[in-house]
Amino acid sequence: MEKKNVWETYDAAQLEELEQFTKEYMQFLDQGKTERECIDAIVNQIEEAGYQELAALQKERKKVKAGDKVYSVCMNKSIVMFHVGSRPLSEGMNILGAHVDSPRLDVKQDPLYEDGGFAYLDTHYYGGVKKYQWVTLPLALHGVVIKKDGTTVEVTIGEEADDPVFFISDLLIHLASEQMEKKASKVIEGEALDLIVGNRPLKLAGDDEKDEKKGKDPVKQGVLKILKECYDMEEEDFLSAELEVVPAGRAREAGFDRSMILAYGQDDRVCAFASLKAMLELDKPERTACCILVDKEEIGSVGATGMRSRFFENSVAELFALCGGEAAPEGYGELALRRCLAASTMLSSDVSSAFDPTYAGSFDKKNVAYLGGGMVFNKFTGSRGKSGSNDANAEYLAYIRRIFEEAGVRFQTAELGKVDLGGGGTIAYILALYGMQVIDSGVAVLNMHAPWEATSKADVYETKRGYAAFLAHNGME
Repeated sequence: MEKKNVWETYDAAQLEELEQFTKEYMQFLDQGKTERECIDAIVNQIEEAGYQELAALQKERKKVKAGDKVYSVCMNKSIVMFHVGSRPLSEGMNILGAHVDSPRLDVKQDPLYEDGGFAYLDTHYYGGVKKYQWVTLPLALHGVVIKKDGTTVEVTIGEEADDPVFFISDLLIHLASEQMEKKASKVIEGEALDLIVGNRPLKLAGDDEKDEKKGKDPVKQGVLKILKECYDMEEEDFLSAELEVVPAGRAREAGFDRSMILAYGQDDRVCAFASLKAMLELDKPERTACCILVDKEEIGSVGATGMRSRFFENSVAELFALCGGEAAPEGYGELALRRCLAASTMLSSDVSSAFDPTYAGSFDKKNVAYLGGGMVFNKFTGSRGKSGSNDANAEYLAYIRRIFEEAGVRFQTAELGKVDLGGGGTIAYILALYGMQVIDSGVAVLNMHAPWEATSKADVYETKRGYAAFLAHNGME
């Protein structure tokens, strides 16, 4: 089947809209390099658009009606949004689901130490990474420190032009003959991914010079002095901190033609942003629209903020209660909730691997996503024999095709790579447990899980158009 480059299909008005949309997307990437930052940015946008917090409505005992926009946040790391439709909620929803966590390095709970004249922060990598990709890069620190009294200290260091950055060292090539013989998975070990954060010893004066404790590890002491002065932070406060090490720098246009975006965290914030904007564009839906953006997908969707938690299910149940009898004329108990979820349709909004000619042998050229090919559908993910996969049925694929062709949305179908080379998973199979129709869909990404990932502006724009068309549809008959 012919695969057409979508850039060739746009008129001047669409190109202008595309550029504006992707400019906003790049700003979103810069604002949200952690899950907390993403959720903060999203809440700011949706509240301006008239979304109300579910907890506040519950407290005020307000009922929700068709046209209302409601959201709920879980632990500042996940969010669910609803745009209530005119049809009963028990008839199901159109759901978009993406994740806002990305591979990174997490600072350990007892991280700060000195060795060889350097101060280090000990880290533990998060998600699937090629560890050798994280050395010798300018890196930034993002996160929060929660002090014993409950005070929250927000930390962002390395993003402004006059900020310092941090880095992980690598062995110089002149001495690396043994290192170069190692497998790529062993060239840099996980315990070697320690962040260099200082080299200047603290100079003691007066009585401090006689204090043996203060004279020990002077570079570490110098870092602690800075943390105290800038953040009123003691070394013990690392125990209740969430600090993430991410690439320093802003999202950039890539290529002479500026057709691509090079940035950290596009898996899966590209789909999260496209889903968010599709929700904000929606006007008077018949079928309730829902967008769930979750944490922890990169480590198995576990924990209270991951898709395996009951956060989503509980939020839908609370929405039923706020909608009252109109949500489910036959009653809004457990059965109505189950019927709603089973009758729902979902796009599991996650990225797909893009064809890379340099490594062409890893892909099936007929069944791979191409940059500039439009929105991507993965009928299944998983690994090898589709292990761990949600495998969408043919009826649902036909339904999706019909929606997109009616809306003029350009799309392509793909697999992650050749059958026996590996694979990956998404949140699709978790939502499918409710009995709803689910398929993976999103944007093709080059350099996936690397510190800097690449996407096509056209694919990002087309994916938003696809999500908007899906949300506005009245569901499978």
